[in-house]
Amino acid sequence: MGQQQLLLIILGVIVVGIAVAVGITMFSDSAISANRDALTNDLVNLASRAQQYYRRPVALGGGGNTFSGLTADATGLAKLTNKPSNGNGTYTISTAAGGTGTAATLTLTGIGNELNNGTAVQVQCKVWQDRDSVWTVN
Repeated sequence: MGQQQLLLIILGVIVVGIAVAVGITMFSDSAISANRDALTNDLVNLASRAQQYYRRPVALGGGGNTFSGLTADATGLAKLTNKPSNGNGTYTISTAAGGTGTAATLTLTGIGNELNNGTAVQVQCKVWQDRDSVWTVN
């Protein structure tokens, strides 16, 4: 009888250990997914502001049908938001051509606070004058 009880205790400890490991993994996956969703929401909001900037006349502080004033430095991003980072992550303006906005498109990048396999969660949004497209980098 003593061996059966010892075997049941060992089996119970193994089952509880597996359940804890699965729970930690599920929590981590949920946190990563929530961070991606929050970054996506913030990037869509910034994309909307970039489109407003695009349509606003230069005389009123806009781009006058161009994104070229939205540069990759703090000055360009300040035209969209006064907080380039929040609880969800940090946001930048970046494009393939030197990191400055072009007349036709603009790429926004959000780097999250959660780690996915040792790398920060990253989401990008490409903005055109009439639409935007969001994709997950990591």
